[in-house]
Amino acid sequence: MRGFRPTRRVTALASAGALVTATLIAGAVAAPSATADSRHGQDREARGAAIAAARAARTGIDWKDCPADWGLVKPIQCGWVTVPLDYAHPDGKQIKLAVDRIGNTGTKQERQGALVYNPGGPGGSGLRFPTRVTGKNPIWANVAKAYDFVGFDPRGVGHSAPISCADPQEFVKAPKADPVPDSEADKSAQRKLAREYAQGCLERTGRTMLQQMTTPNTVRDLDVIRAGLGENKLNYLGVSYGTYIGAVYGTMFPGHVRRMIVDSVVNPSREKIWYEANLDQDVAFEGRWKDWEDWVATNDASFHLGTTRAAVQAKWLQLRATAKKQPIGGVVGPAELISFFQSAPYYDSSWVPVATVFSQYVAGDTQALVDAAAPDLSDTAGNISSENGNAVYTAVECTDAKWPTSWQKWDRDNSRLHKDYPFMTWANAWLNLPCATWPVKQQTPVNVKTGKGLPTVLIVQSTRDAATPFDGAVELHQRFKGSRLIIEKGAGSHGVTGLVNPCINNRVDTYLLTGRTDGSDVTCTPHATPQP
Repeated sequence: MRGFRPTRRVTALASAGALVTATLIAGAVAAPSATADSRHGQDREARGAAIAAARAARTGIDWKDCPADWGLVKPIQCGWVTVPLDYAHPDGKQIKLAVDRIGNTGTKQERQGALVYNPGGPGGSGLRFPTRVTGKNPIWANVAKAYDFVGFDPRGVGHSAPISCADPQEFVKAPKADPVPDSEADKSAQRKLAREYAQGCLERTGRTMLQQMTTPNTVRDLDVIRAGLGENKLNYLGVSYGTYIGAVYGTMFPGHVRRMIVDSVVNPSREKIWYEANLDQDVAFEGRWKDWEDWVATNDASFHLGTTRAAVQAKWLQLRATAKKQPIGGVVGPAELISFFQSAPYYDSSWVPVATVFSQYVAGDTQALVDAAAPDLSDTAGNISSENGNAVYTAVECTDAKWPTSWQKWDRDNSRLHKDYPFMTWANAWLNLPCATWPVKQQTPVNVKTGKGLPTVLIVQSTRDAATPFDGAVELHQRFKGSRLIIEKGAGSHGVTGLVNPCINNRVDTYLLTGRTDGSDVTCTPHATPQP
């Protein structure tokens, strides 16, 4: 599910001084140990990453005002970091990665370096991270005094050698077929679309680039960015899929980590990456969908959609059936409805807006739903971004790991899950089905574990997260020895560190500012429930 990233499915952190001391350079270019190399069977890539990091440390980043069309105004600055397309050939083809930053807001003495951010995906851009400072986000005010906030577009994303799998305008066109199949013919049609999409990735992106769209390569890129920033060690905040980048970075470069927070955790088990992880999402989404329906029913005085979960669900099924028979406004069918409504089980911040649009529709205002759920074909830049995000999501997940090639297995697993967890199952299956006929070699995921020098990693997770189910945080906690887990019990919004919950916010601040954590894991009560 595009659930490892904080965006709709069809659409998903350095100071002014560029001088780098000799000590920082020495730290920035330290090569992974020979044992680490042989353990991952990636000697050439490890050497290539060390070479690229050494180059970046020497070159630094030429910070300038951001391009006008990036929407990032001063004092945010932008720059580029050059990395090898293929780390096994560090002198071969190079690509440029877009990075941005805003300096720490405190004194020189308060500064602790750069905090690098990834929001998830695969396919998410981190370039908006410095706007947490310019926008005066109070949650991050203390941390911003000590850290430069640094964001980047990962390889293939946005401004960093962007990839594509389909014509963007065609990609967003609506209505699309109902994801829930009524017949074998419906399944055959979806299988054909998935094969064509996989082939489109090969044709539009090229075999060489597509083969290098992996999490381990993004992790190597992150280490080169660290070196380019002049940082001896990495301070990192990863959300959603960004937690998997963090988990793999902590495994491949354990001695290069200073502070790391992972929030809303992808299960790093090799058995889960990525086919099983997506099946687990289907179950979790159903649970969070029901949480939302319960909340809508509790607030019936505001939304008039029914006083019980069953009544709200009946209205949802009625809406779905109406859109299937005749797409609303000619463009909103069941697929478009799911893309819009799924933001409610993702984020509590969507609870009120989604319920409001639903309520308006039931009261007779169909235009509100069309405006919210239909694509905007005039927004060509947004559509390019949506298609690119989907392309990167597909390319990374399909190339990262071996996927089942047997349609019988996909059909059996998803038919079984759909019976009890119908909200997302088939939509998620078709999104990922290109991986069954993927045209480049699929890798073996990194065995995530504690390496020499890995400091305490702080893990933050809500118990009812739909996109990254709770078990993923437990799994990473067990694999990263000495890590600390903060549990937001009874909550389910995806991405916890950005929400107001002092029990969590204060501990995040303490960890980033002092490195200290509680002596044991902590359970926090949930953040405030949205109010209509």
